[in-house]
Amino acid sequence: MILFKLRCAAEHEFEAWFRDGATYERQAQRGLIACPECASNVVEKAPMAPRLARSAAVSESKAPASPDQLRRTLQQLRRQVETHCEYVGERFAEEARRIHSGESAARGIYGEASEAEARALADDGIEVAPIPWLPSSDA
Repeated sequence: MILFKLRCAAEHEFEAWFRDGATYERQAQRGLIACPECASNVVEKAPMAPRLARSAAVSESKAPASPDQLRRTLQQLRRQVETHCEYVGERFAEEARRIHSGESAARGIYGEASEAEARALADDGIEVAPIPWLPSSDA
């Protein structure tokens, strides 16, 4: 996984994780990356300082995220997805294929897919990722 700092046409900066640089390039060319602030899909890499590896002693002293920190992060993720992506429910695999083939407008979507459907999408070069989803009562 690689973290890129990105900038949209409106100069909003944000970070996003990708499997690798080629994954970023494919998604950017197809307009699949959207600014979380304004939803623009005109996005480019922004200058980013390199992250240096820490020594083992420093790495070991860093405390892991607490359950409360993890919950807050997952709540933020859910809000971002629900705000900037379209819920397509059980039609997720079908709509992901339509977007991939150009039959449907490129946009962020979320919904439900079985493991087999997700695996078939990945096998066909359609990039999807499961998201740990907190129940609505926790979000």
